Amino acid sequence: TRYKMYRVLWRSSRALQRRFRFPSNAIRSHLYVSTGKLALGGPVMPNLHSVAPVWSRVISTSLHLRGMVEVKTPPFAESITEGDIKWEKGVGDAVQEDELIAEIETDKTSIPVNAPTSGVIKEVLVQDGDKVTAGVLLCKIDSEGSATALKGDTADAAPSPPPSAVTSPPPPKHHQTTDTSGPIPTVAPAVPPIPTGPMSTAPKPPPAPPLATPTATPTREAKGGRTEHRVKMSRMRLRIAERLKEAQNVNAMLTTFNEIDMSNLIEMRKLHKETFLKKHGVKLGFMSAFVKASSFALLDQPVVNAVIDGTDIVYRDYVDISVAVATPKGLVVPVLRNVQEMNFAVIEKEIHSLGVKAKDGLLSIEDMDGGTFTISNGGVFGSLYGTPIINPPQSAILGMHAIQDRPVAREGKVEIRPMMYVALTYDHRLIDGREAVTFLRKIKSAVEDPRVILMDL
Repeated sequence: TRYKMYRVLWRSSRALQRRFRFPSNAIRSHLYVSTGKLALGGPVMPNLHSVAPVWSRVISTSLHLRGMVEVKTPPFAESITEGDIKWEKGVGDAVQEDELIAEIETDKTSIPVNAPTSGVIKEVLVQDGDKVTAGVLLCKIDSEGSATALKGDTADAAPSPPPSAVTSPPPPKHHQTTDTSGPIPTVAPAVPPIPTGPMSTAPKPPPAPPLATPTATPTREAKGGRTEHRVKMSRMRLRIAERLKEAQNVNAMLTTFNEIDMSNLIEMRKLHKETFLKKHGVKLGFMSAFVKASSFALLDQPVVNAVIDGTDIVYRDYVDISVAVATPKGLVVPVLRNVQEMNFAVIEKEIHSLGVKAKDGLLSIEDMDGGTFTISNGGVFGSLYGTPIINPPQSAILGMHAIQDRPVAREGKVEIRPMMYVALTYDHRLIDGREAVTFLRKIKSAVEDPRVILMDL
């Protein structure tokens, strides 16, 4: 029958494999049953008369499914040479294909390392926190292993408990309690002395137990303790500190301030937010208005969009705005490119997409490379006033702050309006005070009345 024929073909292929000693990593036997002939990897074998020539079948014996799969460091971007590895999985952990097993933290971003196949991590060749470069062998995964089997092997290797550890059944209960752990006494116990004083009818109370002294546990320190611990700075935090200090040492930074009446923008958002969300799939926020207003002002004052390069000034005819985003690993600045061609809806979609990637740690180097101007919104954390630091090699940065109701003078009357302080820090080597103040007032007018952008006023 067909089953017996399969066994004959299988044994024949295994015999040929042992006879010619094919390499273990390249063994792939294909059995073709066609016109009564057996072929193994190409050569035609003698005719097998017992095989019917009316159907065909392919059988593969590749060792790829049973071999160890090596996991190496993924390729880095051109500006990255090394990083620190942080393991999410360990030896003996079962992983699925494309599951995150480690992260490589670099100066600019974190590079995920995913499992190329399902299986069990058999060996880790790089310790947690070590420096790695591109192409380094990180670990080996057994594609046919199981966490249960590996844990079982570990349990078998552990010493077995002594026979005395086996619990015996409890002795039968009697009316009198006896100590069965020692030998049976042969001498009667001494008779206690008879008290000579008067007998008291009330029994003496049992002695009070001693007060337990509180002890400090390893996980909870005593109240008022003076402790400290040291943590190694991440590569990203080191790079952020280096760039911020570099900005202070290189740029002649100066900050100018202004305030913006947010009444019209809040009213516009309240009026159109439901329709905006239904049509575009994202919420209408305040960032799109500030990003578009900044683009409008940068085209009006191109020196703010320029940068010093040696002894030259480089003017950019495009506007790429970096939006500062706070993540658990540090401050990152993904870039919105060609903002001068975007409307509010496109800006909100791009900000939402980059925000999700930043929260999930999926920002790439390309997402953060470049940028001609930066916007930092400290108002989301409640900041009322601040002076942002320039993001090198740019020449200026806009700082947004919290919206608060404050009394302001309008047409000779005191009114309560939602106001926001804004700050512009600029490089005074390139940008004069007149251009900086004019630029910030341009942003103020475009945010307070977005029709200024439509009419190019």
